[in-house]
Amino acid sequence: MQLILLQRVAKLGQMGEVVNVKDGYARNYLLPQGKALRASAANIKSFEAKKAQLEAHNLDTKKEAEAVGAKLDGQVFTVIRSASDAGALYGSVTTRDAAEAATDAGFTVHRGQVVLDRPIKDLGMHTVSVTLHPEVVVKVKLNVARSIEEAELQASGKSIQELAAEAEAAAEFEIAELFDEIGAANDFDPRDER
Repeated sequence: MQLILLQRVAKLGQMGEVVNVKDGYARNYLLPQGKALRASAANIKSFEAKKAQLEAHNLDTKKEAEAVGAKLDGQVFTVIRSASDAGALYGSVTTRDAAEAATDAGFTVHRGQVVLDRPIKDLGMHTVSVTLHPEVVVKVKLNVARSIEEAELQASGKSIQELAAEAEAAAEFEIAELFDEIGAANDFDPRDER
């Protein structure tokens, strides 16, 4: 199906270009979202008449998105989730969770603007893209942890696996000391004191 793009669409084209796309992509995404029009003679004339207005509107929204993006870029948001001792989440962190974390911090981010490269299924720091405008994409970090204290430790640079290894080593050291003390007590012979 031939369409005229009303705004820039990633991996497809710029505003005003006539592109060929599959019918399902056009009917289910581009047309309902208002990102394109069917490329008929009447629609082409209509687009040419409104082109300057659409470009001005696009420029305004891009400037607003850049202003918000400057504040949002590099922010770290904490998401608290239940997880196993090994750090695997019971479930996953979704685009909705990321958007809610940003909104709780005072930013207006919708779940459709959040782009996850891969599902987040473990504890730790994860980089996520936020598309504020087709031409403005910023990166934020999600600090996924089991508690606020754990999130603070992760933010300081320690991973959950390192913390678990340290705790296990400390426990093994305490057990070894306890067995050494028990062994020393068993070696004690009261007859030696006489």
